[in-house]
Amino acid sequence: MAKEQRIGRQKAVSELKRGLIMDAARQVFEAEGLDGASLRAIAMAAGYTPAALYFHFESKEAIYAEVLRESLVDLATAVARAVARAKTPEGRLRAAAMSFFQYYSDNPRDLDLGFYLFRGGMKPHGLGKERDETLNTALELAMHPIADAAHALGARREEARLLMADIFAHAAGLLLLAHTGRIRMLAPQRLSSWSDLWTVRPWL
Repeated sequence: MAKEQRIGRQKAVSELKRGLIMDAARQVFEAEGLDGASLRAIAMAAGYTPAALYFHFESKEAIYAEVLRESLVDLATAVARAVARAKTPEGRLRAAAMSFFQYYSDNPRDLDLGFYLFRGGMKPHGLGKERDETLNTALELAMHPIADAAHALGARREEARLLMADIFAHAAGLLLLAHTGRIRMLAPQRLSSWSDLWTVRPWL
């Protein structure tokens, strides 16, 4: 029993330290981006030495990947919660698309995290093949209710996936314009807000 309690305490302490590192890393990444951040800055924000970080993460990229993965889990939870309240395939399609859009509208720093591939211009900068595949899978899982709803409405699987990609591209474009202030240059004055551009999409 004493051994189990000791192991339990050690695990709790480890999880607490990891959580502090994650919180500090998110703040640093939000301020500096992936390229500008450093393990030293993350360690300082967390109150640890850089060496202590290696007990939990092997690199800056590994920490970034975990911060982004947690963000995608939160996104998937928000989408699933919205879809669960819908009663029809049409309602589920709208709920999935709108909740995806709304999540990033309400959490613009999470949107920044998701655009890590475009740091440093249009040349992609990944986090490593395995991490990129894991993160892409997490994003696809979050958006899959869109494809499922489209399929339930009669779309073939490939058509449903194309619609999912279309919605992602449209939402990402609007969010990018909105959060950089460029939407004012394009949005008609008759719209009550820039988000109305999202709601008039024909497939919704």
